[in-house]
Amino acid sequence: MRGVLFDLDGTLLDIDLASFIERYFAALSEALSEVLPATHPSDALHAVHAATGAMMREHAGRTNQAVFEEEFARLTGVDLADHRDVFDRFYAERFPLLGDGYGEAPGARAAVDAARSAGLRMAVATNPIFPRAAVIHRMAWAGFAHDEFEVITSYETMEACKPLPGYFRQTATALGVDPARCMMVGDDRVLDLAAADVGMQTFYVGSDDEATADYRGDLDSLARLIDRLADE
Repeated sequence: MRGVLFDLDGTLLDIDLASFIERYFAALSEALSEVLPATHPSDALHAVHAATGAMMREHAGRTNQAVFEEEFARLTGVDLADHRDVFDRFYAERFPLLGDGYGEAPGARAAVDAARSAGLRMAVATNPIFPRAAVIHRMAWAGFAHDEFEVITSYETMEACKPLPGYFRQTATALGVDPARCMMVGDDRVLDLAAADVGMQTFYVGSDDEATADYRGDLDSLARLIDRLADE
């Protein structure tokens, strides 16, 4: 093993993801309604959801950001490239307030430190429906700095989302590690364990007893596993 992909939400970050996503989309839609003065905020919310859905589908060769902005423009007639100031202000001022009550998942620091001590290359392999600024804020809520990881997946650079194989292949390429020498660590049986389809090992930290993975347990047990694998 030469690389580890750590999911963020629900894995390194202790977060109620469903509640957070709902609040995030509502806040982002409210901000984007500023560029749609004749549109009710609920219409902005619809456009944000639809554009996010477009990112989740196959679109090889195009970044998630480009797909999001194209779909948003198709639905609203607004080119978001003309309103970068709205995004910058939202992620600098409004987004950080959404992190109240969230923090490091138990064992997260131990697992990351074990991977670093073993000389493994590491990625924050969060589903790249967010811009990099939003990912870095969420990493900070978990107590991690962006420069602790070689790769951070975000919508500016990624050309696929989980669970598509292209996501895992692109992340492994960015790490400079063959997928077969990587391990994906996550809590979602659908989004994260699909890494096995490209030959990655998987470590499941979720609660679904029916999930199939190479390893499962908590992050403290992952830290011990990394130490053992490093010695082999």
